[in-house]
Amino acid sequence: MADLAFALNPDALNIGRLAPLPQAEIARLMSLYEAGKLAELVRDAQALTARHRPSLELYNILGAACVALGDFPGAEAAFRAAIDVDGRHADLHSNLGAALEPQGKFDEAIAAYRRAIALNPDKASAHYNLGNVLRRQHALPQAVACYERAITLKPDYFEAFNNLGLAFQEQNALTEAVNCYQQALTLNPGYAESYNNLGLAAKGLGDPERAVQCYKQALALQPGSPKALHNIATVLLDINDYDGVIQVLDLLLSFTPDDALAQRQKAFAQMHVCDFSANRDMPAPASETVDGLVPPPFIMLPFFDDGAQQLAYSRLWARSLVRQQAPAAAPNPASDGRIRIGYFSADFHSHATMFLMAGLLRTHDRERFEITAYSYGEIVDAEVRDQLQGQVDRLVDIRSMADQDVVELTRSHGLDIAIDLKGYTGQARSRLFSGRLAPVQINYLGYPGSMGVDDIDYIIADPVVIPPASRDFYSEKVIYLPGSYQPNDDQRAIAETGATRADFGLPEDGFVFCCFNHTYKICPNVFDIWMRLLDRTEGSVLWLLGSKESAKVNLRKEAALRGIDPDRVIFADGLPQAEHLARLRLADLFVDTFAVNAHTTASDALWAGVPVVTMAGGQFAARVGASLLHAVGLPDLVTDNVADYEALIADLAADRARLAAVRERLADNRLTQPLFDTAGYTAVIERAFETVHQRRLDGLPPVDVVID
Repeated sequence: MADLAFALNPDALNIGRLAPLPQAEIARLMSLYEAGKLAELVRDAQALTARHRPSLELYNILGAACVALGDFPGAEAAFRAAIDVDGRHADLHSNLGAALEPQGKFDEAIAAYRRAIALNPDKASAHYNLGNVLRRQHALPQAVACYERAITLKPDYFEAFNNLGLAFQEQNALTEAVNCYQQALTLNPGYAESYNNLGLAAKGLGDPERAVQCYKQALALQPGSPKALHNIATVLLDINDYDGVIQVLDLLLSFTPDDALAQRQKAFAQMHVCDFSANRDMPAPASETVDGLVPPPFIMLPFFDDGAQQLAYSRLWARSLVRQQAPAAAPNPASDGRIRIGYFSADFHSHATMFLMAGLLRTHDRERFEITAYSYGEIVDAEVRDQLQGQVDRLVDIRSMADQDVVELTRSHGLDIAIDLKGYTGQARSRLFSGRLAPVQINYLGYPGSMGVDDIDYIIADPVVIPPASRDFYSEKVIYLPGSYQPNDDQRAIAETGATRADFGLPEDGFVFCCFNHTYKICPNVFDIWMRLLDRTEGSVLWLLGSKESAKVNLRKEAALRGIDPDRVIFADGLPQAEHLARLRLADLFVDTFAVNAHTTASDALWAGVPVVTMAGGQFAARVGASLLHAVGLPDLVTDNVADYEALIADLAADRARLAAVRERLADNRLTQPLFDTAGYTAVIERAFETVHQRRLDGLPPVDVVID
């Protein structure tokens, strides 16, 4: 909010000849303003302007009342009228900027604030207001300078400290941001906004407990604050406390039942605990926000299978992110002739992304490509980091670096291609790419959908995961790889544990349906099918990934409601990857989920020799299973409707000979088809990188690219 000024001095401006209103009238209007009787003030002020000569004070207070009412065009007209009377008053120009900014007239607002500063360089509020609009324009270094100047002029300016913190935080300079928020709270311990912002910074620094404490302090100052409650829910989501998320959002929705973001967050948390009462009927987004908050696209993936809606959510989210400065000039070619590629991720540890990419990183042609891994996640396991260190030319930890410092660093490395491996998944720093880390930027692997921004030039896909009917749902140009878009590592170890079904509570002879997907992917209609399959397949069980206890309770309850013994739903605890793959071999058939398919978990099953049955949907996330099965030579396990999905699974469960033949084909295809041909995949994606790089060198714009 801009800082308005009222202390006009007509005598100092030599405007006594304009016959201003009697001070008693001005005092009466000010009393109306302070009492919040804004509509009455506006009515009386407009009547006075019709009966009296123009008055600076009258127009100024009229403009201020219009600002408070949200009538920014009216405020603009009032402040301009005051300036027409005498434009030498700095406060009038600053107030005009405050009316222009909410209308999106940023250039005019900046000009107004600069005029105010020219007239009175020591006016702290004008520097503060200019900093606000520059921050909205994402001119963050300039905004920082404005806030710092305002603080120099007014050392107790707690709002300026708070917004200086925001400017630092939006550059990922989190330590500096924390210092600013703490200074603001020292000056004003009752400033809830700074507690909220301090919580956000603590969350970014990986301290969720402190973040929640800060949000609770904001709540104590502003009971029922939607922003604070949303922030608490977001932290609890990050630490997988889904029951806590539901409790917080129930409280929020008791205050604001129409809060669309809270409804989405609550439903997503309910999906994680398999509460099938979750409202999955979420409409397409428009521009709904709660204090600037919008739903992250990732949480919307399981709500519906609709690429158009998912693109709309991505675009809405992208508009909420801070954008960086304009891109720098393209780098000169590398002296050794190699193409310089940078992979950016928080997941360079024992994570699904690394399980998939390990082979690609190992087999990259380092004579033709210089590979840099930029890591902004915690160092979880030294062994994986050490292995990665030996597979790339450079491993750079950018976790604690401000965004602009990362941009400058990567530009100094002369990257030709920058690859976002996170997209809109957890811990993402996708706004880095708005600063153009490289002249070619690619969305790859981490997020199964479009980024919805112009800064990302390409998305890596294949003809199955993005068929022609879905092409319009992607803002990027598409790089179509043969086989599957997904990399895999043909050296992933499968432990020789000697484990038996009995070790995991599985029946020795009964049919084992399994699905090791995250529980949020399990929708009621797929669970209905699975229960019908258990009912018709004597002695069978459903083997699922162990999750929160509340999810287990809910799934067993749902089984009982469908007439199935809850003990036939069995849960698997976490194991190291090689042991998990060995355990997977004990299953008969992997049954996929719908709106969000199995991704790495499907590749796990296929690598372990377990067939997968999937249903291909419309959006990227709903077609990954089909992509993998086509690439491993088992397209007959792909269905396109729920009836065929259920029938195929039932037939395979009933016909052990048919299933054995499928397993035998999978065993034969495993090392001969493209899905697990690591060297072949690497050669293909390297051709893709060379193709898009050469287009850039030739001065050609990005286009869809098909790699044979």
